[in-house]
Amino acid sequence: MSEAVAFLDLKAQQRRIEPALRARLEAVLAHCQFVLGPEVVELEQRLAAYAGAAHCVTVSSGTDALQIAMMAEGIGRGHAVFLPAFTYTATAEVPLVLGATPVFVDVDPATFQMDVEDLRRRIASVRAQGVLRPRAVVGVDLFGQPAPWAALREVAEGEDLFLLDDCAQSFGASLGGRKLGREADATAISFFPSKPLGAYGDGGALLTQSAERAALYRSLRTHGEGASRYEVLRTGMNGRLDTLQAAVLLAKLDVFEDELAARGRIAAIYDDVLGEARGVRVPARVPDSESAWAIYAILLADGGARDGVQAALRAAGVPTAVYYPRALHQQPAYAPHHTGGALPVSEDLATRILALPIHPDLSEGQARRVAAAVRAAT
Repeated sequence: MSEAVAFLDLKAQQRRIEPALRARLEAVLAHCQFVLGPEVVELEQRLAAYAGAAHCVTVSSGTDALQIAMMAEGIGRGHAVFLPAFTYTATAEVPLVLGATPVFVDVDPATFQMDVEDLRRRIASVRAQGVLRPRAVVGVDLFGQPAPWAALREVAEGEDLFLLDDCAQSFGASLGGRKLGREADATAISFFPSKPLGAYGDGGALLTQSAERAALYRSLRTHGEGASRYEVLRTGMNGRLDTLQAAVLLAKLDVFEDELAARGRIAAIYDDVLGEARGVRVPARVPDSESAWAIYAILLADGGARDGVQAALRAAGVPTAVYYPRALHQQPAYAPHHTGGALPVSEDLATRILALPIHPDLSEGQARRVAAAVRAAT
């Protein structure tokens, strides 16, 4: 009988790193500094060094990282925040929580990253309407690959917009030979357990080159406090990363580069087996980049083909997932805020996309089995 395939195997990873993980957790249990303990400081220093960023501020989740970054810029009512329509809900949720309006932008049909020309058109349209003030662009490094940062910076600088990197899925990816983390005014990271660098619960971080922004982020994550705990300078939130999660992440960071390489090997196997498969399109690569391979998503001919392949894989004991079954502007929570008409690429991708298992403990044999099952089903 074939070995079971897991879509994500945190148990196998835990077994691999168990001695280091237990040592890290036991150190926290010994010193009992469960909030903003020394592991949090160490993690911030190591994350900043890894990404080449001047400052890192850890927070309680990737969503809170996005929210703190926008709060620090004063983004709120009357402001337009431009973001891709094909991504996870948190990217659009945060502007609405702050009273701003998300403006959905279509994506590139090959890389699934934000379509810069569509972004230009939508900024121009918002300015012409005169109802909202364009205030920010959120580029999303989708599925592990970088957004088109050079072009996004050009747009943001020309339009005087805050540029935020939603790097929730792609910490560890590289563009132009350097790790993501310095491409925008601020970079938001998620440590949700399924991410390439994942905690054992929620967690996140903000990277920035600006000392002023970093100081604001530290204040906002701790109820807006000033120099002392009971000096409240601004309205903030309870958005700190707890020390136990920092300890988990430190243990995982020690093997992170090896795990990224393992993910890359799985992606290469899928490319090799599926590259010429009938009715299957493997992921296009963003030029001059290295993906973190958070998700390996193929495209099938249409929704019916996807349903058939997914059912066949399920019968063969191969798990799959759909990221994302609806574009954001089609979601009930966001549709009332969308006035920009159809976003054809995002809408089409949602009907055809299918994610295959990819994680550092997936064996070569399992990866070939997955790919063979896809070929047999198409």
